[in-house]
Amino acid sequence: MAFKKDEIIIIEPKEMFVGKIDAPVTLTEFGEYENEDCAKANEVVKQLLEAYDGKIRFQFRHFPLTLIHQRSLKASESAVAAGQEGKFWEMHNILFANRRNLGTTSLKLHSKEAGVKSKKFLDDLVNGMYGWQVQDDIKEGHNRGVKEIPAFFINDEMYTGKPTFAGLSAALDAAIKKASRKKPEAKKKK
Repeated sequence: MAFKKDEIIIIEPKEMFVGKIDAPVTLTEFGEYENEDCAKANEVVKQLLEAYDGKIRFQFRHFPLTLIHQRSLKASESAVAAGQEGKFWEMHNILFANRRNLGTTSLKLHSKEAGVKSKKFLDDLVNGMYGWQVQDDIKEGHNRGVKEIPAFFINDEMYTGKPTFAGLSAALDAAIKKASRKKPEAKKKK
């Protein structure tokens, strides 16, 4: 008698958002958890999510610079693992807050703080259970032209300025205005 192996469905990073699901504008960041500029950008993103509540949704995609930050890959995998229990954003913010303390044992402690209940968290991390999802993000980043992090995209268009609140706000305002102009056209076509 053959045994059927359980199929494991993994929630991909590209499926994890914060903000209004049908927001007219999507802000996407490619970054990593050990990078200081990404940590600063995370604070800007928090402000943007508050200021643009209901108008934007945000997605973080993993782009660990493993030649510089050896722990960033496992940190990214730990965020994806936490995301399987709906705790991605909690883990995401905890990783940034503890970016100088991202060893495997620390990641397990951070996961508990984020509210992850899985008893297999550490085993999955050690065995690279979510490594392919992080690799897919890296590949997509390369395909989109990401060379430095943090890299932002607004509705799939690369943002080229500094990731400041003022700069990103101006770009988001323009994207929201553009999206609102398209809505009446879409209604007319029906």
